[in-house]
Amino acid sequence: MGYTIGVDVGGTFTDVVLGGTSGAIAVAKCLSTHYDPIAGIVAGVTRALGDRDPAQVRRVVHATTLATNAVLERKGVRVAFVTTQGFRAAVPLGRYARVEEDRYDLRFSPPPPPVAAGDCFEVVERVSARGAVLTPLDLDSVRRAAAAITARGITSAAVCLLHSYADPAHERQVAEILRESIPDVVTSSEIWPEIREYERATTTIMSAYIGPLMASYLSQLRERLAEIGIRAPVHVMESSGGVISAELAARRAVATIESGPAAGVLAAAGTGFPNVISFDMGGTTAKACVVRGGAPEITNEFHVGGKGSFGGRRAGTGVPIKTPAIDLAEVGAGGGSVAWLDAAGALRVGPHSAGSSPGPACYGLGGSEPTVTDANLVLGYLSSASLPLTPDLAAKALDRLASPLGVSREEAAYAVHEIVSASMASAVHVVTVQRGIDPRGFALVAFGGAGPMHAARVAERFGIGTVVVPAHCGVASAAGLLTGALSTDRVLSRLDAPDPSAVFTSLTAEAAADLGVSPSDPGVLVSRSVDVRFKGQSHDLTVEWTPSREVLASRFFTRYEEVYGIAQRGDIELVSYRIRLTAPTPPPPDATAPPAAHTADTTAPPAAHTADTTAPPAAPPADAAAPPPDARPAAPVADDAPAVRALAPTSSPQANTPSLSPHPFGADAASVGTAEPGATGTAPSAATPSGAAGGATAGSKATESEPLRDEAAATDPGTPGSEVPGDEGAAAVPRARRAYFPETGGYVDVPVHTRDTMAGGPLHGPAIIEDAESTIVVPPGWSATLAGTRAVHLTRSTTCPTS
Repeated sequence: MGYTIGVDVGGTFTDVVLGGTSGAIAVAKCLSTHYDPIAGIVAGVTRALGDRDPAQVRRVVHATTLATNAVLERKGVRVAFVTTQGFRAAVPLGRYARVEEDRYDLRFSPPPPPVAAGDCFEVVERVSARGAVLTPLDLDSVRRAAAAITARGITSAAVCLLHSYADPAHERQVAEILRESIPDVVTSSEIWPEIREYERATTTIMSAYIGPLMASYLSQLRERLAEIGIRAPVHVMESSGGVISAELAARRAVATIESGPAAGVLAAAGTGFPNVISFDMGGTTAKACVVRGGAPEITNEFHVGGKGSFGGRRAGTGVPIKTPAIDLAEVGAGGGSVAWLDAAGALRVGPHSAGSSPGPACYGLGGSEPTVTDANLVLGYLSSASLPLTPDLAAKALDRLASPLGVSREEAAYAVHEIVSASMASAVHVVTVQRGIDPRGFALVAFGGAGPMHAARVAERFGIGTVVVPAHCGVASAAGLLTGALSTDRVLSRLDAPDPSAVFTSLTAEAAADLGVSPSDPGVLVSRSVDVRFKGQSHDLTVEWTPSREVLASRFFTRYEEVYGIAQRGDIELVSYRIRLTAPTPPPPDATAPPAAHTADTTAPPAAHTADTTAPPAAPPADAAAPPPDARPAAPVADDAPAVRALAPTSSPQANTPSLSPHPFGADAASVGTAEPGATGTAPSAATPSGAAGGATAGSKATESEPLRDEAAATDPGTPGSEVPGDEGAAAVPRARRAYFPETGGYVDVPVHTRDTMAGGPLHGPAIIEDAESTIVVPPGWSATLAGTRAVHLTRSTTCPTS
């Protein structure tokens, strides 16, 4: 036996997926422990393992927001910046573009620089952009800088000398001397040797800023996992969607800044549709990304903590990071987003979130401010889940908006629903329309739990006719980690290098050494690209490499027209050379799930869901029929455990491929099973077969060690009648409740289905589909079908009205 564990630590919840070659075995979800993130990880891993042998774990893959939060909250270590004489002020001066409200602020003060002016030091040396040594390195100036840094008590240094990408010899000498007295020293030639001095400097500084934190964190994580018997390698998701070793992540910590959001995009990329828009809505934020040809869009520069319009980020705001990252737009809109009235009496939603404590008013945990979750409960889109919701508290919160607005409660609730949908649509707009992409040819893949409730309304705004809600979307990011291949990127700027093949060979050797493989090993893939620009211009575009200058120019001209809308021709020059090396991750021996879940304390609050992360050998057919679910019930989880799901094995093996497939949302995903009994906190209803009723104690409150649903269920819970089969022969039936849709003139009785009750043809809206992880709203004019992957496909009628 052998298992792989995916761990996704978010701002609110920590997800753990335990998988083998047959797909997911169990999933655990608990509140993130911000005072000690590893405590939440260990708790989740322990619960997901159950009585399985931890020594059988072969690999742990981790996505974390540690680096991002350290930058945003300015909680990294103090850094000394060492640069070429005459350029010490480059970073303190920085650059800042005024956007949004900053444009009109007469008392505007730019944010502080990443390194204070007093912590910047110079050494005597100079290298030209072509690598010629103009001024030899003065070693005494380096020793003086080292002494000054040590005297200040600074333990981390970033070295970025002018044009060191062209010749890194001086940087290496400086680093060697600094390391005699300074524990942590990083150089730009090690981190990202690419042109543009300011961006290369800030990238190096950020790596020095968060590197010690990341190294300490990952070291402690390995130690804590070893304490519970897991001694498997720990891998970390990097910003571009690849997976690197913990050792490499510590050395190149800047590559993990966008680690958290990347895994969810990989999940969306594996749904079987070549062109999709990833739409991830959680409790606090919503994120959008374009996936074309099965691969997410990648940017070679992004800004941490920057500002912009509607989810975009303007150059000149925040801290520029010049490493590859999945190109995302993010807005402060989620299930916990607070609705409020501004000074002019206009209704606003977000970006402030009620979070998990005190949470939305309907949680009954002390919150009183109206949130998106409260609005959706008032509208009838939600009902109680394992954490019982209180409609009266939601109604009371919404009345605080309705009264001053002079509208009814349901009108205020729908306004909140519509505003947050518009806010999230702006993120989709940034990654599509603003970049010249017509979104109508894409499918919208909604996950994160709260996303499926708003996905159809977001899609309507762009004329998107297909929405895909993968099976078990609440754990999409954690499941996406299981598909990440070992990979790393390398770049080197060489203006029109005389021998590009030698540059590529050198970069490939470095990348292979990072991953501990040989370029000639079976299954190792190397992709090559090059940055090209017109002579006389200062900015470039990345195109696929070819030795033919004519073909390369043609590709550049085509790309230039795609980006700028101008058909231009002229002489070109090559600026930077890039490679991405991907190594195969051998699957562990097949891990078959036990025939029944482990025993546990039956007094546990029910928070179990399914965790279907079976990996398919190929993309799923969209019209495949859904196989019958495995209705085997599982025992409740322990009283202090996160939600844990034990699933039956599947019959299809995982494909051995280094690509993003096999994927947990692929063709064989349906064969794993459905939710355990106890997934809801309500009494058995018409949709709950005999013997499936769960057992949350009414009024129970969530704590950091208490079982919880995924982020969707916590922010937008709605799981009455969810997939809770009682015995092998039980057949769930739909029920109904009143929900608000303006197209129908207000409240109307709508059918409430689960994925189990959808068989037999399309389900026409208005309707609601609930499972243990999310609630899918099917508005009027839309229809829903269940695919063979157990994904729900929403299809819009060509004659349906728009919202």
